[in-house]
Amino acid sequence: MTNNKSSVIIEGMKTSSVKTVGILTSGGDAPGLNAAIRALCLSGQNKYGMKFIGVRNGYRGLIDNDTFKLDTLDFDALINQGGTALGTSRVKPFKNPVPDPKTGLLPVDGIRETFKKNKLDALVCLGGNGTNTTASLLAEDGFNVIGLPKTIDNDIVGTDETFGFQTAIQVATEGLNAIRTTAKSHSRVMVVEIMGHKVGWLGLYAGIAGNADVVLLPEMPYDINKVAEALKARKDAGYNYSIVACSEGALDVEEGKLSKKEFKKLREGMSQSVAFRVAKEIEAATGIETRTSVLGYLQRGGNPCPYDILLASKIGDAAADFLAEKKFGNLVAVQGGQIVPVPLSVVAGKVKSISLDEPLLQTARDLGICFGD
Repeated sequence: MTNNKSSVIIEGMKTSSVKTVGILTSGGDAPGLNAAIRALCLSGQNKYGMKFIGVRNGYRGLIDNDTFKLDTLDFDALINQGGTALGTSRVKPFKNPVPDPKTGLLPVDGIRETFKKNKLDALVCLGGNGTNTTASLLAEDGFNVIGLPKTIDNDIVGTDETFGFQTAIQVATEGLNAIRTTAKSHSRVMVVEIMGHKVGWLGLYAGIAGNADVVLLPEMPYDINKVAEALKARKDAGYNYSIVACSEGALDVEEGKLSKKEFKKLREGMSQSVAFRVAKEIEAATGIETRTSVLGYLQRGGNPCPYDILLASKIGDAAADFLAEKKFGNLVAVQGGQIVPVPLSVVAGKVKSISLDEPLLQTARDLGICFGD
């Protein structure tokens, strides 16, 4: 590897039978991906003499053998860059697999060919729930795979933290704080939509840090009448504005009674995201002028905060050790501040939701935040 710290060789380099490793990023981009890639490559080479092959555009590139040598990257520049230098996609090789029209190969057979052509001893997959579910399926199929926990949603089972989460909290909190000045100037309620389809960790953390008055989460169906009561009580107390932090997966009590299939069908028929509906409901119930702001992709774009750089670097470094120790089929997880292996089979197909006994929920209630429940 060239141009940077990759030329450093640690005295007494350890031996490893894992020599060549592929790396891919899949699913949504998130701050810290490049820092994790960098740490894995530098630690793997410096400690074990490993070589790394980049796979472009997630599992799509793995199927198509769209690869390149990672020693072409400038790792000094990479440490604090957002996004992913490898590109990404949401291709899932095991979901409705069909043969490639050119080669006739099924996706998993294409992946085997990529392993052979690049002489890969192992593969590291950086991503969220979907990425690590696919990684688990690859492990079941005999591939040497390790997963790294990336998502701004912080919803991966088995790990306390995911890199990207802290940066997203910072961005969402800054968004809430910025919108507060408009809400106050115009005597409005502002409904701010925050990412989180299935879980509300980001909405909860940013809602508290950004001093929201109401926080609506996917785990806690809201009663619009209770939300309206809280907002009217705030107005009666002399406040001419309010802030509602609304997760994009927030749902009302009636929606909470629906099956997963019914709920999905209902949401597919909505012309706008849920925050716009909530704003209309609030205005109708309170008579207070209400507007909506969707923070959207701002929350997972841009450069990582120092915390996420450190966390991603710690996880990437540990991944090199996992490879050398052949801890395949595991997620590089964080529990109680320590790095631990968690079987990908434990992670696959699950999400880490906010439990109703989550201490931070009580903290929020003690601060006067309404959840509409």
